[in-house]
Amino acid sequence: MKGRTIILDHINEREAAALMVDGKLSDILVAGDAPAPGTIYRAIADRPVKGQGGMFLKTPDGSAFLRQVKGLSPGQPLLVQVTGYAEEGKAIPVTQKVLFKSRYAIVTPDAPGLNISRSIRDDDMRDELMVIAKEVMDGREMGLIIRSCCTEASPEDIADDVEEMAQLADNVINDDSDEMAMLVAGDGPHVLAWRDWTEAAEVVTQAGGFEDHGVLEALEAAESAFESFGASGGMYIEPTRALIAVDVNTGNDASLAAGIKANMLCARRLPQALRVRGLAGQITLDLAPMPKKDRRAFEVALRAAFRTDEIETALVGWTTLGHYELQRKRVRLPLSEVLG
Repeated sequence: MKGRTIILDHINEREAAALMVDGKLSDILVAGDAPAPGTIYRAIADRPVKGQGGMFLKTPDGSAFLRQVKGLSPGQPLLVQVTGYAEEGKAIPVTQKVLFKSRYAIVTPDAPGLNISRSIRDDDMRDELMVIAKEVMDGREMGLIIRSCCTEASPEDIADDVEEMAQLADNVINDDSDEMAMLVAGDGPHVLAWRDWTEAAEVVTQAGGFEDHGVLEALEAAESAFESFGASGGMYIEPTRALIAVDVNTGNDASLAAGIKANMLCARRLPQALRVRGLAGQITLDLAPMPKKDRRAFEVALRAAFRTDEIETALVGWTTLGHYELQRKRVRLPLSEVLG
């Protein structure tokens, strides 16, 4: 099946959303039990962590950890936002840079200024969007980012969306209570699908959509550690306690040409494979043998593949042993955990 299809359904009574592209699973979102990224708390400063420049905070959902703390005293209330999922046994990661993000706009209380996505190049459209931004944000000392998907939206929808986010930001920022509380819940899979999967797509909402469109079969395949490249080999993606290990194999062909081909396929497929499996953190690639002169081409392919991936990923570089390392933000729960 060609084209993009967004399926909104449930798995094991958990809300879920899947994105199928040309009949293949490109992304999957499943609700978890932990606080979702984007959740906003009024937290209470608890105790500093000496030597790390951070502080543990109290929230209604347990302990949180804030990095790079300055001028914060125990017992002080503060606004924080969840940035990702914590590893087992660790505190919820949070930041003081609170954002209010929707489909068409991002309100930035700590970064004043009106900005329009650089990917919107039409001058007339940029002028029209700036007029909307100025009208809605007039009198508000907050920043605004107009997102690229506004090119396909009506001015009315954009203005309504900006107003809703700005009003939510007003309510949160101007709440002067000192008590610990959750002020905004992070978006669930169905809202996230509407917010972030903005390219044109067929949307399926009826129950049983996952089974009808092959999502359950694709998820079963994704639970396997092996990602096949067909005749060109494949890669094993295996979580350990310390990191995610990716082992690239060429199959029966041990030639250097086969190694280069398998490594390039790894570069192109790795973002989707990690995204669907919900894997992040430290990632180490044990690549198939290839000459050092071909490393540059591999890096270019890897960088291009992650450029279109929305999850923040740092391409760290080569180790002395010839492995390649990445660091990926934990904004998804592992598929094995939410389906277990």
